[in-house]
Amino acid sequence: MSTISRRTFVKLFGSSVMTMASLGMAGCGGSSEDAAATDIASDAEGFRTLDQIKESGTVIIGVFSDKAPFGYVDDAGEYQGYDIEFANRLVTDLGTQVEWVATDPANRVPFLESNKVDIILANFTVTDERAEKVDFSLPYMKVQLGVVSPDSALIKSVDDLAGKTLIVVKGTTAETFFEQEYPDVELQKYDQYADAYNALLDGRGDAFSTDNTEVLAWAKENPGFTVGIDALGNEDTIAAAVAKGNDTLLGFIDDEIKALADENFFHNAYDKTLAPVYGTDVDPDTLVVEGGAI
Repeated sequence: MSTISRRTFVKLFGSSVMTMASLGMAGCGGSSEDAAATDIASDAEGFRTLDQIKESGTVIIGVFSDKAPFGYVDDAGEYQGYDIEFANRLVTDLGTQVEWVATDPANRVPFLESNKVDIILANFTVTDERAEKVDFSLPYMKVQLGVVSPDSALIKSVDDLAGKTLIVVKGTTAETFFEQEYPDVELQKYDQYADAYNALLDGRGDAFSTDNTEVLAWAKENPGFTVGIDALGNEDTIAAAVAKGNDTLLGFIDDEIKALADENFFHNAYDKTLAPVYGTDVDPDTLVVEGGAI
């Protein structure tokens, strides 16, 4: 006989369970089983605290599946990348299993707001607007925007984009930056990174902008394309994110980031996942943050 998980049960029957539990308590004073059912339904309506995650035995983490070398699925179907290294360490130190949930940039905040995931670790740039909706951990990386384009028509400055089309991914800082700072630049928007890069390869747009860490890596693996603008806008930070108000889980992540500095964790993660891509062209200290200290 097949079974369903507690999480699936809550998703399917949470509201019905709450209703039946309420009726049972009203009719007979409320049994312990009724109270437990009510607790299950209540859990489904809010974020899961650190203790609830540990008790469940599984932490649910939203990650990219198509953004190498930060978060992607390899040929064996396994998640890999710089963000995944950190995620796996959190899972180990939590003492739980992990459930990966693939996300795209525009879904990172909604996935936390709807409690679909416990943590987002998806190359998530900290911004004031996002911080109003989710809580960010201490940073573990620094980033600026970059612009990649074909060598045959290299974009070296924003002025070079006049009369041309810039590809961006919805929900990214690149989209926000160009809409606010350069509204005259024509944007071509995609939901997925893979679709955006394919559009650049196919010549549907003249250039593509996203985090400089990402376009530098992509250009390395795609001859004929160069990052003509490698540092645009403010220097921002990358961090993990949790649902607004989930202080216990946030505290755990912050404590992890601080403690991991003793073993140079993020530099080691860089060496494993990013150095093979960047080679000697990038100084890791310009990107990596240890102990959450900029």
